Amino acid sequence: MPLKRVRERIKTTPLSIPFGRALKISATHIVGSGLKVGIGDMVRVERSGGDDPVFGMITAIEEGRFSVTPFGFVEGLKTGDAIYREAQGMGVGVGAAMLGRALNPFGAPIDGKGEIAFSEWRPMLRTPIAPMKREPIRAALKTGVRAIDAFLTTGKGQKVGIFAGSGVGKSTLMGLIVRGSDAAIKVIALIGERGREVPEFIEEALGGDLTNTVIIAATSDDSPLMRKFGAFAAMSVAEYFKDLGRDVLFMMDSVTRFAMAQREIGLALGEPPTSKGYPPSVFSLLPQLMERAGNEKGKGSITAFFTVLVEGDDMSDPIADQARSVLDGHIVLSRRLSDQGLYPPIDILSSASRLMYNLIGDNHKEAARSARRILSLLRDNETLVRIGAYSPGSDKELDAALKIKPFLEQFVSQDAPDAKSFDDVIAEMIAIAHPEKRNGGAKNG
Repeated sequence: MPLKRVRERIKTTPLSIPFGRALKISATHIVGSGLKVGIGDMVRVERSGGDDPVFGMITAIEEGRFSVTPFGFVEGLKTGDAIYREAQGMGVGVGAAMLGRALNPFGAPIDGKGEIAFSEWRPMLRTPIAPMKREPIRAALKTGVRAIDAFLTTGKGQKVGIFAGSGVGKSTLMGLIVRGSDAAIKVIALIGERGREVPEFIEEALGGDLTNTVIIAATSDDSPLMRKFGAFAAMSVAEYFKDLGRDVLFMMDSVTRFAMAQREIGLALGEPPTSKGYPPSVFSLLPQLMERAGNEKGKGSITAFFTVLVEGDDMSDPIADQARSVLDGHIVLSRRLSDQGLYPPIDILSSASRLMYNLIGDNHKEAARSARRILSLLRDNETLVRIGAYSPGSDKELDAALKIKPFLEQFVSQDAPDAKSFDDVIAEMIAIAHPEKRNGGAKNG
């Protein structure tokens, strides 16, 4: 090889790997210098003792310095430890081989069933579907939950929130929807849950059946960054199957713990706290995740259900407020109904689907309105009836509502997905609300 070409190659070939040094280390972030990085870059911090490195992400940059939020624990790190930039950014492996498996946010199996051969690599952070590339939501999605299908009809590509306090039955309802849905692929994100709840959810809520299902789990003992990006990783997995033309059901539990993870990250980086201590980045992050669901022209759909933990059953919680403003509907679970032994404890009068009336036929609309009117009458007069202060015959409409009440309660109560078709469920609801009308319920099955 001519000497001139050797010199040219030496000029363009890096003879050493660039690295920086850790200047300051805390439980939540690492300050470093000496390395050219950008926001969102993945880095590796090598422990001087030779133990496993700590991986993290660049979350803030100042003049000559940068902040790293670690994915793991920082015990054992020292000032002066080397920081290297990873060639591959934030992403997750995807492919058909992940169906039926439980994984962590980076695609590593946590179910003890061996490694997975991924088809491709997808970035965790992607822009949502462009507005003009979205398909209108016109087809209803069967969830297998009668109260939802009949009174809160959900369309393919819709984003819905499940709002509830702790211990009211979110996981049970999630299991009913996953088992009863007619979506081809199901992706479940368990974010910030206790470690024991992951196998319990699989065995109890899903009956141990993970057919066509992927679970991405980041438990409460994981770092805030793992919990935050667990949600984005799960959405990237859902997008992979959507891009293949499949209808995907995306379930996430919970948005509140996702927001709490970002709160920890933001406060550690010096963001100012606002309502309930949440920094501004939390409220901008929610739509970045939620708006990635929907229908895309020429591709499939992602129908998303996000659970929101409302502290003390307070529906004015800032995270609940922000989620409601982004979502296309909300399902409220009532502790009062749960205490009465009604499952799933869906408060139909406090819940709404913004797209329902675009998806259903006239008979279904009329029956749903009538049933809501009946439920409203029963709620307003519940105390009078219970203490015996109401005399039958005083109000014909209330008398009729009291006769229909046991049939409605039986209709909305269930502990297993309904095997009936969507049209059959709607016909049953119409028969209860209007016995004289038994056909023509659903616009789309």
